[in-house]
Amino acid sequence: MNFEIALLLGQDGISNGAIYALLALALVLAFAVTRVILIPQGEFVSYGALTLAALQAGRLPGTVWLLLIGGVLVALVDGAAALRARRWRGVPALLCWNIAYPLALLVLLRWVPLQTAPMLLQIALALAVVVPLGPMLYRLAFQPLAEASVLVLLILAVAVHVVMVGLGLLLFGAEGSRTPAFSDGRLEFAGMSIPAQTLWVVGCSLALIVILYLLFERTLYGKALRATAINRAGARLMGIPTALAGKLSFFLCAAIGAFSGVLIAPITTVYYDTGFLIGLKGFVGAIIGGLASYPIAAVGALLVGLLESYSSFWASAYKEVIVFTLIIPVLLWRSLATHGVEEEE
Repeated sequence: MNFEIALLLGQDGISNGAIYALLALALVLAFAVTRVILIPQGEFVSYGALTLAALQAGRLPGTVWLLLIGGVLVALVDGAAALRARRWRGVPALLCWNIAYPLALLVLLRWVPLQTAPMLLQIALALAVVVPLGPMLYRLAFQPLAEASVLVLLILAVAVHVVMVGLGLLLFGAEGSRTPAFSDGRLEFAGMSIPAQTLWVVGCSLALIVILYLLFERTLYGKALRATAINRAGARLMGIPTALAGKLSFFLCAAIGAFSGVLIAPITTVYYDTGFLIGLKGFVGAIIGGLASYPIAAVGALLVGLLESYSSFWASAYKEVIVFTLIIPVLLWRSLATHGVEEEE
């Protein structure tokens, strides 16, 4: 390996690590707020990329039907609860968000030709379809068992992952898809040619991390999420609804996952199950951060990207093994350095 090859591998590792960092942050957020190890996080990556590819090909993405079915189920569950409690005022908003919104998207995407629309509009519509699936998923699958143990929630997360992978195969088929790059061209820097798409990936990832920081530090909803993450019982006593915090955290996780899928779609061919492996690498970064520290998780995910890139040069057949083996010494060190605590009642 010479210096030029090392720079190229480092460039590839940083671009991959930026995506893994976003997913690691989402996993830490979901676990901190809801105690759910969000195994299906990678499915939002696949759904986002394949939905955008379908729109650019002039096809109706199957995720629209999934959004409509999920909205109807949420409307039935929440509507029945509202009627039993005689809370009539929230029913119109419930119906608008869960039924009228998916129907409007269905009509728009079915009858308006979008394959020639600007890419920014296509990306916005893809996110508009996929991101609401996050809070719907929390409401239907996780909220009924919100007070269960972490082990039960983990088993449920694995079951949801299996279902979402099967739905991905049903909605998109077994063929992979790739989208056009955001922009062509290359940047020459220090004798190295950097593709414009790599700059988009790293720049958008950094911008999203800054936005998340401002959200948690400067907004009321972000502070409510932080309070719920620190002490769920205390946040509940202070009037912060933990169900709303869970939905908001899953909304952010879905947004991060879908946007990550949009970013990587021009770089690699995405299949219905591609997101699982990407999500696992983000999970390794989250484990390095102890599923608690956002900065350490981001740095750990960047380390995973670099390790994967350089492993592909020295031992390409074993690069996945090398990456996932990293989790063993981290878990061993944490098990020896951390005292056991009883789970919050």
